[in-house]
Amino acid sequence: MKVLVTGSSQGIGKAVAQLFLNEGHNVIGIDRQLAGINHPSYTHYEQDIRDKEKLPQIDGIEILINNAGTQNEHDIDTNLKALISVTEKYGIQKEIKSILNIGSASGHTGAEFPEYCASKGGVIAYTKNVAMRVAPYSATCNSLDPGGVLTPLNDCVINDPVLWEQIMDETPLRRWATPEEIAQWAYFLTVTNKFCTGQSIVVDGGESINYYFIWKE
Repeated sequence: MKVLVTGSSQGIGKAVAQLFLNEGHNVIGIDRQLAGINHPSYTHYEQDIRDKEKLPQIDGIEILINNAGTQNEHDIDTNLKALISVTEKYGIQKEIKSILNIGSASGHTGAEFPEYCASKGGVIAYTKNVAMRVAPYSATCNSLDPGGVLTPLNDCVINDPVLWEQIMDETPLRRWATPEEIAQWAYFLTVTNKFCTGQSIVVDGGESINYYFIWKE
């Protein structure tokens, strides 16, 4: 299938794109950074998704994975407004089979930076809106809402032994997910799943059971 992944140069987005490529799909990535993948079935557009007027013309997307996001940096503009622009351009059309928004457990708990939580909470509501609008195409739309993931975005706490121990005390499974684990969930929700829609799936090792947010000063 023809798959579009935003934020595909590193972290979760790169792992998702690589998994779809490994499974034989054609993948298109949009990221403000250079391509992090070299594969004959991968096409990369170096573009900031906040600039909706410059989004490339790509027709016939069957799976859209809205992964691009920031943390404490233009969060609402990138995580919510740009996600909406991308979805309206590529996702609401008759070829679509599935849309997946990468949200955050913080959209449920509120335990993080104010604009980040607000942006991810908005993703949850928008997911339900889109699910209703793509249902006539027999397509699904869900959000996948991770807790802590071992990505470069989180290096400042991953590499701080004191903060890391505090974070592990707040995480019942005492570990964070790998990007590859989140990619497996993304693949299941967009390819295997044909019936679950309008839902927000929290995958956080039990972290959202607790409420205390720990970060580097």
